[in-house]
Amino acid sequence: MKFTDILGLLGGLALFLYGMQMMGSGMEAAAGNRMKHILERLTANRFLGVVVGAGITAVIQSSSATTVMVVGFVNSGMMTLNQAVWIIMGANIGTTITGQLIALDVGILAPLFAFFGVVMVVFMKKPRIHHYGQIIAGLGVLFIGMEMMSSSMSPLRESAGFVSLMTRFSNPVLGIIVGALFTAVIQSSSASIGILQTLADGGLVTLPSAVYVLFGQNIGTCITAVLASIGTSRNAKRATLLHLLFNVIGTTVFTILCMTTPLTDLVQQFTPDRPAAQIANMHTLFNVTTTLLLLPLGTMLAKLTQKILPEILEEMADEYRLLYLPPRPAKHEYKIGTSAIVINGLWKELERMLQMVRENVDVSFQAILDGSSQRLAEVEEREEYIDFLNKELARYISHTIAFENNEDDSGLISAFFKTSTDLERIGDHAVNLCGYTKLIEQKMLSFSEQAKKEIQEMQAVSGKALSMIDRPGYSAHDRLVKISAIEQKIDDMTEQFRQNQIDRMRTGACMDESCVLYSEMLTDFERIGDHILNIGQELSYRGFRPEFRASER
Repeated sequence: MKFTDILGLLGGLALFLYGMQMMGSGMEAAAGNRMKHILERLTANRFLGVVVGAGITAVIQSSSATTVMVVGFVNSGMMTLNQAVWIIMGANIGTTITGQLIALDVGILAPLFAFFGVVMVVFMKKPRIHHYGQIIAGLGVLFIGMEMMSSSMSPLRESAGFVSLMTRFSNPVLGIIVGALFTAVIQSSSASIGILQTLADGGLVTLPSAVYVLFGQNIGTCITAVLASIGTSRNAKRATLLHLLFNVIGTTVFTILCMTTPLTDLVQQFTPDRPAAQIANMHTLFNVTTTLLLLPLGTMLAKLTQKILPEILEEMADEYRLLYLPPRPAKHEYKIGTSAIVINGLWKELERMLQMVRENVDVSFQAILDGSSQRLAEVEEREEYIDFLNKELARYISHTIAFENNEDDSGLISAFFKTSTDLERIGDHAVNLCGYTKLIEQKMLSFSEQAKKEIQEMQAVSGKALSMIDRPGYSAHDRLVKISAIEQKIDDMTEQFRQNQIDRMRTGACMDESCVLYSEMLTDFERIGDHILNIGQELSYRGFRPEFRASER
């Protein structure tokens, strides 16, 4: 084998993997956050879940990418472990499509796919067409890479040493280990099986000596999901374990069948003159049969992973942190489903902020009514957490939005950024309100009964306005109408309460310093309403509905 052949082999593998990456990126950009809605609707039924997992994997040509997406969804709470079972099973079926396409020699059309895909990307104006073009071009690049690998390995058929090495893989243990290790290194079972098919087409390996390598490749593909689950939740690790269990059980069953029955001979007889098709058919048989075998046991498998990886009671750290967002990935790490995971995580972090802000506003008004600064430290500490979340979300969003290709999702992420800023400012006004209690205590100020009643009304209306931000059951437009009406009521109340205050001053019903303090409170109250309206307008403009959040399921 010449040096140029080695370069051709490496270049072909690079094109194959890059084609897969192009297809995944194109689908991510085309589907974006809608991927979560699709999966939500279809994974309730186990059969539909399998079909969806197979379909997604068939499009992006990578079960690893689909499984990594599922791990991310489970980690962020967007998908339950039971739903993940069906998607993972389907992904293992979908990944067999690549081998079947190679066996059918679809690669002869690869330049045509690449040409039309590039034309769609370069000459069409609509972004969505660009995304579809990227998927088609990626498929073409994938098969061009496979053809390069095939050409580069042709000289190996003349190497007695290499042919001798291939025959040793008929040992089940050795074959499984080699297949698993090789696939783990390149992190693509589609690529490693494609290479195995190329060797078979070149007469370098036969099905009996390749079958155990094939089974090992199914185990090796789990390494990508294992790496993706590092640092994730317990449930996400269980989803990875599900993927591993599926392939280990399948490998065990089929190894026994191949050793004790004429299964390999039967598969060979089906396409006797097409070695690549024999490998593709065995791969399909392996995954379809394993899925049918384990489909009735999916729930039991999920429970088994819970026993293998039981809950660990960990003390929650007091330090401030983001709970629902994955680490900020580099551009090349943006996999399919990333948009859905990030948008869901951002919203859940905003929900945390909203809950803290809502609590601070309520506590601050109550502290003024009580005339006590006892809860000021609590409010200030919570405000520090709100400030931390605002800064961290701003950093996360600025990093994420640079890599977001879907315009709708990019707009929604931008809306979340503005929402975070407005929530932080509402938090500032809550601290202002609670801070007035120091002056109330120091100067022993008091309010009239009418003023106290008005403060109670401010407290109630502020809470109602804040609760509308994430209240489900409203369209984006209807929510904005409700928030706008409440904000107008806040403006009207502010104007009326100022007039009431002037009337009390004329009659001497309030102390001078109490009147000044009350006027400051009205300003904060009005500003709170303004920021809530800003949030309502921004989320309405983006058509946002809180119903998509996983916490409701």
